[in-house]
This record gives sequence, structure tokens and C-alpha cells, in this order.
Amino acid sequence: MKVVVLSGSPRKDGNTQIIMKHVLDYVNQKDVEVKFINLADDDYEMYRGWGINYNEKTSQAAKDITEADVWLVGIPVYNSMFSAALKNIFEFVSYKETEGKVAGMAIVAGGMISFGDVQTLFTQLMSYFRVITNPIAVYTPAENIEDGKITSDDVKSRLNEMVDKTLELAKKN
Repeated sequence: MKVVVLSGSPRKDGNTQIIMKHVLDYVNQKDVEVKFINLADDDYEMYRGWGINYNEKTSQAAKDITEADVWLVGIPVYNSMFSAALKNIFEFVSYKETEGKVAGMAIVAGGMISFGDVQTLFTQLMSYFRVITNPIAVYTPAENIEDGKITSDDVKSRLNEMVDKTLELAKKN
């Protein structure tokens, strides 16, 4: 099984990437092939249309997402919406090649606002791609992250459970 762990925040050292590095470490303990895509890394291009040659990093990320059976996505909340960087990377992915894949999500926000809105919006995006979405998202406010580490064992446990349940869904599919 191929798994992509995707950190959807363009912010360097952002909370989303801290959460998704925990997810990555946990997934690496499983018997799966894993790729990590961190949108805070440099050189991801903006989508400008089909038929354009994009750089290798952007093209490889789109290929990795498309080929993965499971997408574990870290979704930052910005102004009651997920990041433009996250939306942008999916512009490179053809919905014709993603039917039946499975996605799990960790939603990261500064406070306890907009989680449900963002989950609904991201689930709708996954529906466009015909991706089955694990309904058990992990909501994580920034107060659970300090000095680059997750401080809540409950958050870690819920992230691990989200990964396990998402992988189970993929095996059943």
C-alpha cells in the first residue's frame, strides 16, 4: 500500500508540519510505502493550466499523490478556509485517476474555530476526486503544540487512531 503524508501549510516550521511529522513517524512503523510532501518546502509551483511543463518537485508531488492509495492530509485553517497552497497542489491531480483512494485528515487551527467548516470543505474537495474520506478527523488547536512538539498525549493518540482507521478503510476498499 502506498501512502502520502501531506502537510498543507506553506509556513516554515508551522504547526501543521509538526502534526504531520508525528503522523509520518507513526506511518513509518507500518508495513506501507510512504512519501512525505511538505508544502512549506520551497519550489512548489502555482498551477497555470494543463500542457505546461512544471518543475520536477511539483510534478513529482502530483505523481506521488496520484499514485498513493491513501492520503493523510494536514489541513491548516486560515480565515475559516484551508490554505491556498493545499488547494493548489490538488490542481495538478486528475480526478480521473483517483477514484477509490482513501483520505484521512488532521485539521490544525490557532483556536477552536472553523474546524467543522474546513472539514466539510475538504471533504467536498475529496468527493470531487472520488476519494473516500475517513469521517473521523483530528482537530488540533495550536495550544497543543509548544516548542515544535505536540504536548498532548490525547492529540497523539487521536492522530494514531486516525491513521489506523484510514489504513483500515483502504484495506477494505
